[in-house]
Amino acid sequence: MKEQTGLVFTNENCIGCNKCISTCPVITANVAVERDGGQRIEVDGDKCVACGACFDACEHGAREFRDDTERFFADLEKGERISVLWAPAFAANYPGEYKRILGGMKKKGVNRIISVSFGADITTWGYIKYITEHNFTGGISQPCPAIVNYIEHYIPELIPKLVPVHSPMMCAAVYAKKYLKLPDKLAFISPCIAKKDEISDPNNYGYISYNVTFDHLIKYAKSHNIMAEPAENEIEYGLGSIYPMPGGLKENVYWFCGEDVFIRQIEGEKHAYHFLEDYKKRVAENKKLPFMVDALNCAQGCLYGTGVEEEKTKSDDILYELQKIKEASKKRHPGSAWSGNSSPAKRLKNLNKQFAKLDIKDFMRNYTDKSKDNHIQIPEENELENIFESMDKNTEIKRKINCSACGYETCSAMATAIYNGCNNKNSCVHYIKDLAEAEKERIEAMSHDIEEQSQKAVEKNKIIAEMVSDANNDFAALNLSIEEMVSGNSSNAEESSNISAAMADVMNFCDEMKSSFAKINQLLVKLGENNNSITEVASQTNLLSLNASIEAARAGEVGKGFAVVATEIKDLSETSRVTAAESNENKNEIVEAMNSLNEESDNLIQIVDSVNDRISTLAASTEEIAASATMISEVAEGLKSKFEQINNL
Repeated sequence: MKEQTGLVFTNENCIGCNKCISTCPVITANVAVERDGGQRIEVDGDKCVACGACFDACEHGAREFRDDTERFFADLEKGERISVLWAPAFAANYPGEYKRILGGMKKKGVNRIISVSFGADITTWGYIKYITEHNFTGGISQPCPAIVNYIEHYIPELIPKLVPVHSPMMCAAVYAKKYLKLPDKLAFISPCIAKKDEISDPNNYGYISYNVTFDHLIKYAKSHNIMAEPAENEIEYGLGSIYPMPGGLKENVYWFCGEDVFIRQIEGEKHAYHFLEDYKKRVAENKKLPFMVDALNCAQGCLYGTGVEEEKTKSDDILYELQKIKEASKKRHPGSAWSGNSSPAKRLKNLNKQFAKLDIKDFMRNYTDKSKDNHIQIPEENELENIFESMDKNTEIKRKINCSACGYETCSAMATAIYNGCNNKNSCVHYIKDLAEAEKERIEAMSHDIEEQSQKAVEKNKIIAEMVSDANNDFAALNLSIEEMVSGNSSNAEESSNISAAMADVMNFCDEMKSSFAKINQLLVKLGENNNSITEVASQTNLLSLNASIEAARAGEVGKGFAVVATEIKDLSETSRVTAAESNENKNEIVEAMNSLNEESDNLIQIVDSVNDRISTLAASTEEIAASATMISEVAEGLKSKFEQINNL
């Protein structure tokens, strides 16, 4: 959304209630925009006709307008030469103050002060003169710039029907510039926001430089004490003073033309723009038209214009004050155009006489077709269908709900606004309602699913709780087993150490036993040597015994005793030999046994070495088992804790 640069703009009070849309005559002038997470309605200054209807509708003070009040006083302070044109509604709205405020402005440096009531008299003269001379029946009056804005922007077909005579403001300005020869800048004291558009229109020569609205002027005057001696009006005026009231132009025309002419009077935003749309058709169909159309944007005319303080619109005091002004205007100058004693024809004659020196060409006005950039795009049937489908308006009933909650009179108007990019489907309460109902159904379905899932979850939780309980019991048993394993493992480690130490003793014993076996073997060797010696001695003894026996036999009786001894020696020798032989046999058996023991001790040493290796491996494994058991215990404890947490959920 582009920056709001028009006369009317939305401030931060907007809550997006759509009331401004409902009263606006232009479907595209209000644009729904997303701002700070919400929706607000901003003004497209290029589309807005400054009718001010949104000010009346808005309860939140969300609309403001721009005028030239600050710039006007700033330029006065800088010494700019400025004269003031003031609207006749100024006197009706501020009867006790307006002259003093004008006096204060005079004191600030304003040069001349001219009532636009005089300009309204010129407008009346110009209207009647142009209509009668050109047979221009059915023309639309143009004192109201909002009406002119609307026609130029949205019903260019009616531009030829706008009376080509300036408004009272511009007639006063033309008179000041061309007939009074004022070189000053001109400021208009105005009841109307839209007058700024008229002032800025290139067709109006730039004669007026400032639109100073009543609302902003009074606030400025009070805050800056812009009050002084009352300023008197410099130019006399007539019945133009009642132009601000509803039907004021009509009364002026009746005053000069009689009431036989038909003047169609229309006021108010709710009626004026609908009337213009219908009037376009009437003109196109060549139907009978009135003498002229007196159309005003504001329901109570310019008295309660868009640039008037809001509190002023809450009382009828202004109407009574204008009635006093009207009566006073009719009593001026008997025999003049304003004399109540004359006939309409006589008054018109006097009016023409009064302005005989004016050239009506000076007061003629041109208009511009501005519809090119403001044309409202009407969607084709298929485009409208697509928009309705996107809004879930898929039945004829849904497409004609026409609740106006979105601000538009019909669903089709809402769709047209969407098509023109100035709104969106989220502004449709029924679309949101349908979405909400669909969401409600979805949530209910989800709730049902969640309930089922919840029930399943409860059942699962029961199962999980049982599993957790079983797991806790299993973990308790596991921890106990681990503790026993750790304890047993510790005992095994200790026993392994003890066995290893005992096996070391066995190794030592084996080594000592082998040493003893070696010593015994040495002794056995000596024993064998001794047995051999004994055998040799026995053999020699046996030989000696044999020799002795032989000698004893030779000796006879004498040798019998010696023979006995020889026999004994022989027996002893034989016995020694036998004993030595048996000793050798025993020795051999002992050697064999010792060799066998020696081999067994070697085997035992190998076994002990193997056992030692295994015990070492067992000790290392025991340490690893202990570490693993500790880790398992820690993991088991952690899992148990998590299961307990799950069980507590």
